[in-house]
Amino acid sequence: MVVKVTFDQEWAELVSAAKERQSAGMRLNQALPGPGPGGGANHDLVVHQDDLGAVGHEAYELHDVLRKKADIEGAGMDKSGSGSTLQAARELSAQNMTMGNELSTTVSVWDTQVKTVLQMCAHISNHLDYSKKAHTKDDEYLAASLRHRDGAAVSVSEISQYVK
Repeated sequence: MVVKVTFDQEWAELVSAAKERQSAGMRLNQALPGPGPGGGANHDLVVHQDDLGAVGHEAYELHDVLRKKADIEGAGMDKSGSGSTLQAARELSAQNMTMGNELSTTVSVWDTQVKTVLQMCAHISNHLDYSKKAHTKDDEYLAASLRHRDGAAVSVSEISQYVK
């Protein structure tokens, strides 16, 4: 005898099985009460301008130090524009030593990676500067738009009507 199972029955079984599997794991449906991360009355992400400025400044300083000290391609540059490491690589290659080509490849890879890190530092610094300015403008716009014509602040109950 073949038992036919309808879609609704099969779906109910699958939902039941999923609920059983889910009950075995931990699940958070709300923020924890009290102070600290995720707790308290204020659940918004808060970043202070000083924090962004400090991170941006560190990225800028790292960029400056790397640019000056990690340049092995241009270090000890001769009249033709080759650094001392590339000069050594050329000399080793001229003496039929395979190490010359490997040294040249190493300088190329190093230079590419340093430039990537420099770009990342510049991007972080510039992005944080942009973020500070953009969020300040957003805050000013919101503060101005959440006021009545007479300059009084819009009440929470009025704002809630827009969200519904």
